Amino acid sequence: MIKVGGLLPFTMIDFPGKLSAVIFCQGCLLNCPYCHNPELQSPATKTQVTWEEVVDLLKSRQNLLDGVVLSGGEPLIQKELPQAIREIKSLGYQVALHTSGALPDALAAVLPDISWIGLDVKGAFSKYHEASGTKPEFKIGEAVQKSLDMILKSGIPFEARTTTDPRVVTKEDIWEMASYLSQKGVQTYALQEYRPCENGRMPEPPAAAITAFYQDAAFLKKLESLFESFIVRRA
Repeated sequence: MIKVGGLLPFTMIDFPGKLSAVIFCQGCLLNCPYCHNPELQSPATKTQVTWEEVVDLLKSRQNLLDGVVLSGGEPLIQKELPQAIREIKSLGYQVALHTSGALPDALAAVLPDISWIGLDVKGAFSKYHEASGTKPEFKIGEAVQKSLDMILKSGIPFEARTTTDPRVVTKEDIWEMASYLSQKGVQTYALQEYRPCENGRMPEPPAAAITAFYQDAAFLKKLESLFESFIVRRA
């Protein structure tokens, strides 16, 4: 069964409108400079939470929780994920997925069983490898665009969101991303303020650079005009 890097028994914010538990899946194929969970990156890391413990918790929370969020890391990196989702749903839970969109084929395999998606859009597609910490030949931008098209076609409710790390995205990048997402038909887009994490991947940016995105009211108003729902999440 899937390898679990961590478990949050209760959340009200990770699955809109649902009281949920969060399963943090071990393993990720990206190397984002603003990653707050670097311990989840390696699939080989020995973890402390077993799948059996997860199932026991979910059984004990039946009729108390509505859903289960699969987060990470990148949940889709694990081949056993479809089986895990079926087991979660058999306990009466709805399932939400937080994903980078980097694995569209794996996404296609689970999409029919997902009730809500949080899609992380890392940066401008013209330089997506920089924001995701991947090599250009990986062509991650193309993979994410394919995943986005798939999600839109499915009709599953979802949110696209971008972490505004000033080391990897500019206002121009955000406008480029937002314009593209709006034209594709995305209805909900969120900006998430970067939180210092000191994971050693890059020197930390100055505080003024972190908050600069949110000091420009005119810029935020322009973004808001593109979407049915525009969300700003400050640290």
